[in-house]
Amino acid sequence: MYRGADGLASACTFAEAFRVFRGVVEALPRRFQEEGISAEPRINDRIRVSEVRLVGPNGEQVGIVRIEDALRLAAEADLDLVEVAPGARPPVAKLMDYGKFKYESAMKERAARRNQSHVLIKEQKLRPKIDKHDYETKKRNVERFLAEGDKVKVTIMFRGREQSRPELGFRLLQKLAEDVTDLGFVESSPKQDGRNMIMVLGPHKKKADARAEKEAAKVERQAQRQADEEAEKAERAAGRAAAEAEKAHRPEVVRPTPDNED
Repeated sequence: MYRGADGLASACTFAEAFRVFRGVVEALPRRFQEEGISAEPRINDRIRVSEVRLVGPNGEQVGIVRIEDALRLAAEADLDLVEVAPGARPPVAKLMDYGKFKYESAMKERAARRNQSHVLIKEQKLRPKIDKHDYETKKRNVERFLAEGDKVKVTIMFRGREQSRPELGFRLLQKLAEDVTDLGFVESSPKQDGRNMIMVLGPHKKKADARAEKEAAKVERQAQRQADEEAEKAERAAGRAAAEAEKAHRPEVVRPTPDNED
């Protein structure tokens, strides 16, 4: 038995009460059932309103029409009726090919994600008394990172008594910043961080621009390589043609036979 709020026993069971409650929920407008649950817009028969502001497939304003008429127009045009602005009064619906619309939207999102530029922070570690050869190697790495549009965190590592000479690391970082000034700038000035001294360099180029230049250079190299291959093929063909022509104009040598010797 199900006991109601007044404490009295009811003749219905709990299962029957639950069925009644479920029926009430299902009778609510579908908008309240789907709000916050599905990101998909309502289409065709799922649009549970009496009228909509209809927009044609080419963006033309049809006006406020009954939902039955809008569904009929969609069926006649072999299109879907898609609710694009459910919060408007009345809601705005558009005639479109919903399957094609979803596919094109997915492709646009994929292209947008592919073209997003993620700036990375690369790191180079140096010692205060680094030798010239190692310094040049580290500097080339920094130049490459900046040219690719990435930031570079340069860390000077002090050991032992070197910690009492922070000016050595400061001068080294200043020199590095001056050497790569054409490609980057000092985004974060040198500062002491425990046993280390840190400086951050930022690139002049944006990541997307650096990527575009890299792709353009790659295409140019491929085109140049293809042109060189074509020129080499043409040169070989010309050499073979010249050899054939020379062979054709060469006079035939008649070798003496025993009969001709008499």
